[in-house]
Amino acid sequence: MLTSHEAISWYLEGVRTHVSLAGPPVLAVRAADDGDTLFVAANEADRLIAEELLPEEAGRIVRVPWQLPPAVAAAEAGGVAEADVAAPLRAARASLLPAERERYRMLGRETAEVLTDVLRDAQPAQSERALTGAVSGALAARGIDPLVVLVAGAGRVGYRHPLPTTAPLGERAMVVVCGRRHGLIANATRWVGRAGADDERVLAVERAFLDASVPGIRLNEAFAAGIAGYAAQGFDAEEWRRHHQGGPTGYAGRDPRATSDTDDGIVDGQAFAWNPTVPGGKVEDTMVCDGDGWEVLTLDERWPTVEHAGLRRPVAMPFR
Repeated sequence: MLTSHEAISWYLEGVRTHVSLAGPPVLAVRAADDGDTLFVAANEADRLIAEELLPEEAGRIVRVPWQLPPAVAAAEAGGVAEADVAAPLRAARASLLPAERERYRMLGRETAEVLTDVLRDAQPAQSERALTGAVSGALAARGIDPLVVLVAGAGRVGYRHPLPTTAPLGERAMVVVCGRRHGLIANATRWVGRAGADDERVLAVERAFLDASVPGIRLNEAFAAGIAGYAAQGFDAEEWRRHHQGGPTGYAGRDPRATSDTDDGIVDGQAFAWNPTVPGGKVEDTMVCDGDGWEVLTLDERWPTVEHAGLRRPVAMPFR
């Protein structure tokens, strides 16, 4: 019984499962050996059939009265709850298929292009909210759902999750985005204005996470090696406790968020968005690991970068 946004969108190849970004999916799927059944809110069915689903899926739809959540209707049909097989489902969607990887590559590139297009025109006197509106609008114009848009001006860069305010950007500002299209989520952080004192060392911590994320080992092993990078770079060894460090990504912002207890296996062709942070510093991009190394998906050649351990990594874009 698939009832979450990430599982349904993955299973149905990128179908938009929402109306409200904050609401539950408007459909649920009962996946069975003798065929799938789609439980769809009746007031959403015609649109989904016409615009989101494959023609052959229309005959498998059960229209559910709007007052009954599709997940409840699916559960009444009987089956294994998604929560009971969460880990196997994550494993099933961990390695991106070629078509998924191409969709992800396009999403990552366009998300990065939006950040370049908007942030190169940012000014110190601009408010955090004004910049948030510009980024959100540019993402939406490309069919990308702005799931998360965080902006911190110079006075607020110490916050790890800075919801935007009317404060000005000032001399240095951080922008964080999570954009979704076809169910996949691109995660990226960019800085504008002056460079940060710890930017290079934060990149080195990120590299500790990347070097440890090897197919065949467990996620908690990669996590342990990554957080050890803080002390190795002269940061407080406990810095990792002050914010999550990211982890695998794809159909969820983090799938799952890495901790010392997440023992999912890392596989070839899996997407990651590690995001080490320190006060006033952070780095984050969406990447795929495979036998050829790391492919950075959220890449725009116009953004200023430095080469760090063989990868082009973003640095702050000066105000014009």
